[in-house]
Amino acid sequence: MRSAVHWGVAHGLPTLLLRRAADRGDLQAQLIRVGSLGTDDVFGLVEAIRSRGPIYRSRIGHVATSHAAVRHVLTSDDFRTGLPTSQGPMGRISRWAAPTTLHPVEPPSLLVTEPPDHTRYRRLVTRVFTMRAVERLRERTEEIAADLLDALEPRAGGAVDLVGAYCAQLPVTVIAEVLGVPERDRARVLDFGSAAAPSLDLGLGLRRYRSVSRALAEFDAWLGHHLDHLRRHPGDDLLSQLVAVRDDGAGLSETELKATAGLVLAAGFETTVNLLGNGIALLHDHPDERARVVADPPLWTNVVEEALRLDPPVLLTGRMAVRDTEVAGQPVRAGTMVTAILAGANRDPDVFEDPTRFDVARANAREHIAFSAGRHHCLGAQLARLEGEVGLRAIWRRFPDLRLEPGARRRETRILRGFETLPATLRP
Repeated sequence: MRSAVHWGVAHGLPTLLLRRAADRGDLQAQLIRVGSLGTDDVFGLVEAIRSRGPIYRSRIGHVATSHAAVRHVLTSDDFRTGLPTSQGPMGRISRWAAPTTLHPVEPPSLLVTEPPDHTRYRRLVTRVFTMRAVERLRERTEEIAADLLDALEPRAGGAVDLVGAYCAQLPVTVIAEVLGVPERDRARVLDFGSAAAPSLDLGLGLRRYRSVSRALAEFDAWLGHHLDHLRRHPGDDLLSQLVAVRDDGAGLSETELKATAGLVLAAGFETTVNLLGNGIALLHDHPDERARVVADPPLWTNVVEEALRLDPPVLLTGRMAVRDTEVAGQPVRAGTMVTAILAGANRDPDVFEDPTRFDVARANAREHIAFSAGRHHCLGAQLARLEGEVGLRAIWRRFPDLRLEPGARRRETRILRGFETLPATLRP
């Protein structure tokens, strides 16, 4: 009963409202609908919204597309995470019906908590997820990529789906090691990751919502036993360190530990799968740029930044105004939703010269906002960058004549952007 109510408030009702607004010509609703169809028309709609100015007023709220406006919305204390449906009677219903197991977009997930809880929580987590700690994973990530490519060698000359065989396997295997998952449980956690990743998206159908909820509940139960094991037998993995980390004698609660692990699994999996798939497609479709990287290997780090800029794994995010304020000179009333189009900010012609061109040597590619900004800047950004660099470099070195075949299909997701399938012929 509660799950059906929560689905209705979190997915069913918003989908219905968006459908009606799209039918009436609302550009924001059309953008979200087009995203769910898995087409490449999203960027055309982003530019249509941009043509209305840095802030577009839709039937749903406001939409920011310029680099400056998006950054302002994401960093200003005038905004916080949340939805209008989290307020008033709908909010009370949503909180009553919300799942009691972990969920990456339910408190205490770092995605949706705000100060002062967010400040304490993130300070503890960032003590473990440091740049140095992530960089120590490089050698192991290279080994995982090499093993996956070794397994693909016998299939050279035949068709293979790169998403299922490579793009998904690399990040979820790395995540399993970050979480200290014993070998016997790896396959199970891989299944959790695949099933739970859609939890980040808007507008799930009831059947998908239930399958995601089951996966999160099963992961929650497994994680409780796993955390108990790590307390008794800590390893050198990052989750073991997170269990032990303290600030003024206090550490993370059981719920916060679970929420962090769930966020690493869901957010760290899907977005990196998208980064790898989008990056492979961009390099395939731009052979001259690929040749530049081959001739100058240090450019691989910039390839990742340019792929994140031009075809980001996350199209948009949202914030709600907590007080009357302004964005780009336009008034925004308290309680109003502002959607920040990350894909729009990343193609702002005032910041990026010739913004629709894929340029592996673009000097300011790293100025993208693909990882959000402000206090909710992606905690796993450095790990995603590392996996993107290692994963893209490894596959193109092993299969320099890789050829994508017809039949590629985008995910039918509204917020996330990536490939569901990416058929290819591998040539040694």
